[in-house]
Amino acid sequence: MTGFHIAQINIARFVKPKDHPDNAGFMDALDHVNAQADGAPGFIWRLVGEGNDAISIDAIPDDPRLAVNMSVWTDIEALAAFVYRNPDHLAIMRRRREWLEQMDLYQALWWVPVGHVPNVTEGMARLQLLSLKGPTAEAFTFRQNFAAPDGTPASPILDECA
Repeated sequence: MTGFHIAQINIARFVKPKDHPDNAGFMDALDHVNAQADGAPGFIWRLVGEGNDAISIDAIPDDPRLAVNMSVWTDIEALAAFVYRNPDHLAIMRRRREWLEQMDLYQALWWVPVGHVPNVTEGMARLQLLSLKGPTAEAFTFRQNFAAPDGTPASPILDECA
């Protein structure tokens, strides 16, 4: 048992305003996919705003089309199993180009002490750190990750959504 969990933030920018009818396929899938995450092995916590998702949270107030998602998992492997192997999550990710702009940097992972719940400011700072320095022990990716601060190893995750 490690003294650390893995936190992740991912952001996406909608092509059209979040509430545009063209985004209905994405929005309609949120409750179901979030429920699957909540019940997935290794799931600890996820960011929730108004309703049962984080869509209403403005990570950057002057960017209303930006959506933020954050969660905490027991380990990288559990997070990857959901992100890359859950069929319903994959189905939405495979259609993401219908709703979301392509972004070069959209996700960061980092270790948090067991019991720590990260906030959006912390998550956005980890994205910024990853953007400025590339993968480091403070902010990294599935492909280039780092051991937990207590030395618990992590293996690179080479899966892709499509």
